[in-house]
Amino acid sequence: MNPRGRRRVSRAASSRVLTKLHARLDEAEQTLSAIRSGGVDALVVGSDEGPRVYTLEGADHVYRVLIETMNEGALILSADALILYANQRFATMLMRPLARVMGHPFHQFLSKGDRGALKSLLHGTANPSSTIQVVLQAANRLRIPAQVSVQHLERAGSDSAAFSMVVTDMTEARRSETLLRSLSHRLMQGQEVDRRRLAGELHDRASQILGALLIRLRVLADQLPGRSRALRTDLAGITELVGKTAEIVEGISRNLRPSVLEILGLVPAVHATVEEFAKRTGISVNVACAPPPPRLSEEAEMALYRTLEESLKNVERHADARHATVKLGKRGAAVRLVIGDDGVGFEPGHPPAGGNGNGKLGLIALRERVASVGGALRIRSTRENGTEIEALVPLPRGGARALHDRRGRGSRG
Repeated sequence: MNPRGRRRVSRAASSRVLTKLHARLDEAEQTLSAIRSGGVDALVVGSDEGPRVYTLEGADHVYRVLIETMNEGALILSADALILYANQRFATMLMRPLARVMGHPFHQFLSKGDRGALKSLLHGTANPSSTIQVVLQAANRLRIPAQVSVQHLERAGSDSAAFSMVVTDMTEARRSETLLRSLSHRLMQGQEVDRRRLAGELHDRASQILGALLIRLRVLADQLPGRSRALRTDLAGITELVGKTAEIVEGISRNLRPSVLEILGLVPAVHATVEEFAKRTGISVNVACAPPPPRLSEEAEMALYRTLEESLKNVERHADARHATVKLGKRGAAVRLVIGDDGVGFEPGHPPAGGNGNGKLGLIALRERVASVGGALRIRSTRENGTEIEALVPLPRGGARALHDRRGRGSRG
């Protein structure tokens, strides 16, 4: 190539370099202008270790100070869940420097089981805002229970969406919840002890006294002369009244501490309770207990029995039902009890008022009673379509064999 050709190539290359330099200069001037006007809050700078985010003092400085002093973690995520901004509280929650948090994917700090839930939350929900419970992976392999609230943000002048996020450390809340559940469990245990003591008093003392009184009245009636017809009639009325009182006392004693549950087990107790309910209320009940579940612990059987008792009470008082169903059996590693009715039902979150004016308290007590033995309670109800209450209580390790002789009787339901 001659010298003239080489000069033409050199000038063309120089022209291209100058054009690129002018473009970069224009871009830098636009960036500086945006920074001065407060239009830029942060810069993402690439590096060998990945993108790094640098926050700037801008027009939103007052709001940033507020966010930095709040007691919850506050974040801004890109559409692909990259942390564009995080306050110091979130970094402290994770026990990591702030520089090791910003610019990293949020799912990096989640347990594996929660990553899918986060993805569904960010991209699969139709709600404008949502909340989930997650476990954060902090430094030193610490696991922190947290509540994450996410809000969709539409960026001005951009088709891409970002998310704002508030992360609340639930460690203290969970500790308080555990304490409250422990206290609730102890309260229920105390109630059952009181029920047993009162049932014993009624059966051993009141019922015996009433029984003795009945015998004396009948003996007295037999000793009256035949001409004392009016006195005999009065005495018969008194005898009948005492007999009804004895039946009521016996019923109260049986409800306080059902002996059939203790002696024969859950299945006979279910049949006896349903039979008494149907006879008293006129509501037909279909019972299915097949195959019979193994014996559980005393507390677990009592929790299921009280669930049945309270559910049937609600059917009687509120459901306006003509028919009910009771199912008891084994499902996987749990015993399952289901009580359903064809009554009026209720809207979720608005149960019918109970005897204390608040039906929610009864449902809460049921949930806590089942939860106290490691189980779960599910309530499904809609207006005019009845109600179904399902209680699942886990079997103990070793199943029926481990509890076959739990009270020294080898009893079996």
